[in-house]
Parts: sequence; structure tokens; C-alpha cells
Amino acid sequence: MALHFVAEIDALEEARPAVFDIAGRSIGLIRVKDRVHAVRNICPHKRAPVCRGTMRGTMLPSEVDQFVFGMEDRVLQCPWHGWEFDLETGETLCGGQSKLTLYPVTLKERSVYVEL
Repeated sequence: MALHFVAEIDALEEARPAVFDIAGRSIGLIRVKDRVHAVRNICPHKRAPVCRGTMRGTMLPSEVDQFVFGMEDRVLQCPWHGWEFDLETGETLCGGQSKLTLYPVTLKERSVYVEL
């Protein structure tokens, strides 16, 4: 495994995926506050470019007559079929075994490195 410098954190827009070619792989970096997530730019559902999707929250389980919205800026929604993925775990919120491929990110000062 090697660390690859990708960008300065200040060059990444808040909650907007930015796609980079890192060692021949299409990887999206998503900045949420002072944290950065690295995601393989392939939706496990139908292999869509998932990083063309949007960051959002989602409806959480709640009582029958209540609507609870949560996980704001933690959910990446695929642009093709609307599948939602938790950026913390890569797991789909749609049920099933599909997961995004996540990569470790290291911040050194304001520089973003991805481990591949």
C-alpha cells in the first residue's frame, strides 16, 4: 500500500464529490467539514459513476406518524437509480449486501493523501 497525494483540502468543495485518477483508478474525494472520504467511482448496483451523484441525508426509521431526517452530508446517492450509501461504512441504505469501495485518507497539514 502506498500514499498518493491528491489535492489540498481547501481545493475540495464541501459535500461535492471531486473525481481524480489515482494509480489508474477513478476515485471520488468528498469533503465533509474537515474530513475527507475517498470512494471508488463505481456504484456496486449497476456500475454507474456514483460520484456524479449528490450528497444528502435520508429519512430514518421512525414512528408511523413521524418523519425523521438524518445523516445529513453522510449519504451519497447514485445518479442512475437513486441507491443511497453511507460514506462512513460504504453500506447501502437500500438493503442488500452491496457496498461502496472506500479507501483510507490521510490529512497532512492541508494535503489529502489516499492509500492504495
